Amino acid sequence: MRWLLLTLALCLPSIATAAEQEGVPECLGCHTLTADVAVHAVFQTVHGGLGGGGSGSCVSCHGASEEHALDPTAMPGVSFGPRRESAAAERAGACLGCHSGGGALHWAGSEHQREGMVCDSCHDSHRQQDPALTDTQAQQACLSCHTRVQAELLLPSRHPIAEGKTNCGDCHNPHGSLGEASLHQASVNDSCLQCHQEKRGPFLWEHPPAAEDCSLCHRPHGAIHERLLTARGPALCQQCHVAAFHPSLPYGAEGLAGGSGNQNVLGKNCLNCHSQVHGSNHPSGARLTR
Repeated sequence: MRWLLLTLALCLPSIATAAEQEGVPECLGCHTLTADVAVHAVFQTVHGGLGGGGSGSCVSCHGASEEHALDPTAMPGVSFGPRRESAAAERAGACLGCHSGGGALHWAGSEHQREGMVCDSCHDSHRQQDPALTDTQAQQACLSCHTRVQAELLLPSRHPIAEGKTNCGDCHNPHGSLGEASLHQASVNDSCLQCHQEKRGPFLWEHPPAAEDCSLCHRPHGAIHERLLTARGPALCQQCHVAAFHPSLPYGAEGLAGGSGNQNVLGKNCLNCHSQVHGSNHPSGARLTR
């Protein structure tokens, strides 16, 4: 048995050398550790084991790159930069050869794909800690493009994204989805109700707008009004309820003129009475008052 093990140990280097001679270029002959520390960082990741490791892992993503092996000034088969980049379809194809399912299942046709982005726009496969897989850096990557959302996160009423209690990826799938706005869930309401489960229902007395779409009344990223509302009460309610069951007048700034301000404007709100605005299970809650 010892002789057999010794024989195998002596043969393995020659087998590896033969494999390299059969078409796998010796990438690490030029990209040495002292010359390309950033390149060698890939061997601290799962990508470093592709193709049997060593130069085989390079070929798995960058292609055989025969011309580059003969002339280092020529571009590799698939180049991810930083000086020269292959076409977006080629770069994405190198990743999607393995990452074609799971969260990336709907990448084709997704908003980011239509905008010309590819995997390496956010990911760095050579780094031991991919920045796109850490909450803080992933959020920074999102907000570097979605600047309007970044501004909304600074408004008085907002989701606690800036505080790190939630992040973009909790609601959105950057690789695309079947729902709107690349949401993980099928609808806006399904997404909101993942956290706000007390609003789910079913209710004996429903408020149709709340059951239809949360964004009819709330702004998901931030708002100047409390509770992420699109407008303050009673103005928000009166967009639909102009006159319903009791005298209802539009309450605006005109009620503040002179010495007698409109009492329904000064410190009052529909929610003072209709507190169960999302729905009620009380037998007497038809008007959402209890």
